This record gives sequence, structure tokens and C-alpha cells, in this order.
Amino acid sequence: MLLLMIGIMCFFLILGFPMIVPLALTPVIVAAVYFPLLDPMNLVQQMLVGVRPLSLVAVPMFIFAADVISTGQVARRLIDFVMAFFGHTRGGLAVTTTAACTFFGAVSGSTQATVVAIGGTMRPYLLRDRYDDSFSIALIINAAGIALLIPPSISMIIYGVVTGSSVGELFIAGIGPGLLVFLLFSLYCSFAARTMDIVRTPKVPLAERMKALKKAVIPIGFPLIILGGIYSGKFSPTEAAAVAVLYAVAVEVLVYRHIGWKDLYRISLSTGIVTAVVFILVAAGAAFSWLIGYARIPEMILPPLLGENPSMVRLLLIIAASYFIGCMFVDSIVVIMILAPIFHPIAMKLGIDPILIGVLVTMQAAIGAVTPPFGCNIFTAMAVFRRPYADVVRRITPFLALYILATLIVIFFPSLSLFLRDLAFR
Repeated sequence: MLLLMIGIMCFFLILGFPMIVPLALTPVIVAAVYFPLLDPMNLVQQMLVGVRPLSLVAVPMFIFAADVISTGQVARRLIDFVMAFFGHTRGGLAVTTTAACTFFGAVSGSTQATVVAIGGTMRPYLLRDRYDDSFSIALIINAAGIALLIPPSISMIIYGVVTGSSVGELFIAGIGPGLLVFLLFSLYCSFAARTMDIVRTPKVPLAERMKALKKAVIPIGFPLIILGGIYSGKFSPTEAAAVAVLYAVAVEVLVYRHIGWKDLYRISLSTGIVTAVVFILVAAGAAFSWLIGYARIPEMILPPLLGENPSMVRLLLIIAASYFIGCMFVDSIVVIMILAPIFHPIAMKLGIDPILIGVLVTMQAAIGAVTPPFGCNIFTAMAVFRRPYADVVRRITPFLALYILATLIVIFFPSLSLFLRDLAFR
């Protein structure tokens, strides 16, 4: 049955159908073959259950806020601010790109929006300073993945909804691993700059730094208001998404005046399309996951994989590897919807903190966004930079290795992720 599921999905994907088609049709076909007496309405009900949680309301609002910000001036001001403080260091422009992606991730929560907003601005500067183009693109698409770890994060919202975990706790737990990835990338950028003989830029005077900081106060205030409101108890993550929209529109339309009211209609339409795709994936993933549980596939596969007395580290490694492989081929939302209900109960029996697992899952989603063959950031970069697939993926290996290193560090040193959570919520 599992082989039939995989075969059907591969068949439709090879034919060029979007992920929605095989994800929605596979449960229907498999149920008809193996469970002919099963009422098809059960699958429909599971689809509706999948999109029913109130927390999912935050998803379209964060998407809309990200679309508004990536269209406006926030990205430019964040880049100028980071460049003023990091540009003079060894590999400063590459470090600036990494830092800008990290800051923008705290504003948008979208890897693809980060590739467009930061990458579209920083790539010409990287090429001007004689950075290899493949290295520049690899840096941009991988650093954009930090946006999934630094809150807000749509992947964390989906995981929280599926497992019943606190989205607020997931948000704050992602900060430590996100900063870890930023640090590892920055160190590698400094090393790579030496090997490419990149010339260091002059140090920016203090007056210019203060000027850049002043211009970036409003964008920097964005995550401070959102996260501060959540952790102070002023509003929930869902309410925080509404505040994010209000803040983004107020900043770009009323303060910077880079976006007009007519532009909001176009942005809203784009957000509606993306939201529809996300919710269809969530609904179909819920039905897919339910059918896997109904057929008792986990009970047949997991015991020989885990052994009789699995340790916490072994289970975490298996979870990370499963999500890593899954996210290489399909959208992370789909992988979360299918695998989370399988691994979550086992982790709870072993007493593993669900927030730690949520952070690990989000890290694998970030890796999957840049891993061939179907990483979404790869195709976004191909469209934005107009470069062939081979050029985009040529220099990604060192960054993937650093992502894997960060994953292992989080597994063996879970306090890196849980320290801030415990500080805020315990």
C-alpha cells in the first residue's frame, strides 16, 4: 500500500502536475483499492478537519504582511542598516547578506519573500565585489531559510496546529537555532572571502551608522512589537498576525508611502492565491495522514526502525532524517501534515519536549527549501535571477553541511533551543 502511494505521487509529479494533484488524488485511489467499503466522505471530513483550527487564521495574515513588506522599503532599510555595521568585516558583504536575511525573516517569516526582497538587492553588490555568482545565489537561498527559524514562521504554525503544541513557545524556541545558523554561515562567509581574495570595504563612520540605524528603527520595531506582544501576554500568535498586517500596511502606505492603496488590491490577490494553495495542501495532507493511520502503516514500519528501547537521541535523529528526506521532494507543509501525527505520539511516550521536535522539523523544512531536486527556494532563485538550475545548486553543499551541523548541535544540546522558551514560559 505504501509503495502504491509513493508510486502514484511520483507518477503525477513526473507528468508535471502540481503537488496538490497527487496529494489529493492519492488517498482517494488508495482507499478505493484497499478499502472499497470505506465511505469517501470520511476523507472529505478529514480535509475539513485539517483546515478547521483557528490558529490557521494567522497563516494568510502573515503571508499578506510578508507580501506588503517585500514590495516596500523595509528590505532596503534593513540592508543599509546591516551593511553599515557589518560591511567592513572580512567577507562583510556576504555576512551582511546573511544578517539581512535573518532580520528580514523576523519581519516576513517567508523564505521565498526573503529570496526576492534581499536577494534581488544584494546579488548585484556581491557580483560587483567579485563574489562568484553561484556562491552568491547559494548564499542567498540558504540564508533565506533562516526566515523559517526566526519568528514568525508559517512552518511552526502548521506544526503547532497539527500537534497541538504552543505556537508562541515554538516561535521563541526557534530564535536560538536561527542565530546559530546565522553564526555558522557568517564564519563560512569570512573563510570563503579569504579563498576568493575579496577586498575588505572601508569602515563606515559612526555618523553614517547612526543615520542607518535611525532609518531602520521602524523595521526593527516590527519583530519587537510582534514578539513582545506574544510573550508579554498582550495578544496571541493569531492576534499577532493581525497586528503584523496593520503594522506592515501602516509603515509602507502611510509612513514610507512606497505602496499605494491600489497596490494593496494586487498584493491581496497574490496573498489569496498563495493562501488557497497552502490551505489545499493542508487539507489534502490531513486526509493523507489520516489514511496512513487508518491503514496502521506506522505500526508496521516504526518498530523495526526504532528498536525495542529507542533512546531520545536515536528518535530525534530518525525524525530529523525522515523530515530531511521528505522535504527534499515535496513541500514542507505536506511533510509536516503527514509525518507529525506519526512521530508526535512516540516522542510524547519517551518524554521528549514537543517544542524541541517542532524546532528540528522547522530546521529540516529550511533545509528542504534549498535541497535538490524540488527545493522551493531553488526555483524562486531561477525565476528571480534568471539562472539555470545547475548554476543555482552548484555551491549549496557547504551551506547544507552547516545546516546539518546545526541540526546535530540542537539534537545533542537541546538547551540551545529551549533556554529562551523556559525563560519566557516557565
